[in-house]
Amino acid sequence: MPSALENSVYGLLSTPVLHTAVEHGVFTSLIEDGPATAPRLAERLDVDQDTLERMLLVLTSLGVVERAAGGEYSLTSDAVPFLDRRNSRYLGGFIKHLTLETRGRLDRLDTYLSEGKPATEASPFDDVYRDAESLRDFMRAMWDLSFGVSQELAALAGMAGTKHLVDVGGATGPFAVAALLTDPALRATVFDMPAVGPLVGEDAEARPVADRLGFVGGDFFADELPQGDCLAFGYILSDWDDDTCVTLLQKAYRACRAPGRVLIMDRLFEDDRTGPLATAAMNLVMHIEMAGKHRTAAEFIALLERAGFGDCEVRRASGEKHVVIGHKRQS
Repeated sequence: MPSALENSVYGLLSTPVLHTAVEHGVFTSLIEDGPATAPRLAERLDVDQDTLERMLLVLTSLGVVERAAGGEYSLTSDAVPFLDRRNSRYLGGFIKHLTLETRGRLDRLDTYLSEGKPATEASPFDDVYRDAESLRDFMRAMWDLSFGVSQELAALAGMAGTKHLVDVGGATGPFAVAALLTDPALRATVFDMPAVGPLVGEDAEARPVADRLGFVGGDFFADELPQGDCLAFGYILSDWDDDTCVTLLQKAYRACRAPGRVLIMDRLFEDDRTGPLATAAMNLVMHIEMAGKHRTAAEFIALLERAGFGDCEVRRASGEKHVVIGHKRQS
């Protein structure tokens, strides 16, 4: 079987195994307590040795874990940053979301393929906001998915000279916090649903900048956006169709003090839409969970220009998410 097909066939098991290992502290123990054999690791974690060893074999085959000649398991060096809870690139919350939320919605694909996606389908945010625990879990997933890459994106966007950043739909502020850490003169406001407000600033990385981080509660469909000289949409516009994106960008144009700019930070398809894999996979998730899609850089620029922004540019990061910038000039 070709390796690409083999990974696809057995991919059903990969994410749940990762999630279970995260939840039971397998990776934390291997990182903080050091490599261990399966029996020793099972003893540390007080878990069933046979089940653990079978999981470790899957993780070894995936290239997440490696086993030394003496039988001791350890994480591969390139996996460590993403599975270490202390690292800003930690993906545990996102893995949990894929396992507990996204996987349960995949059965919809059959209906969508046969009949199309119902225009009247309930909003995915109904699930997110169903209770305080669900909201906190979702916000944790968004922080884990966003804060690490936001540090690169903030540097790439260049915040020097910006006075007031408005992070639209900014969740608990992963991009806002990353931006504030780059420039001590910057102020930032997170704009999101009122229920998110109490969670903003909870993360340790936010504490040094808490005095410059504000929150405004509202609904970006019903309300105008707070004013600033830089408005950011971090992984927001891929949730919505083109016309809705233009409406939101027009609100950003009105709220943007000239000369100012808007930042779109999102996954980008290659121009020929052949990849990358993460963008293609999450493009399908957007169809299942949201009402949007992922786009090429040119498609985002077209949306910016429809909303009135000009002098658009693309700044590409080393990872999956990049920055598309539109400028608002003085009248």
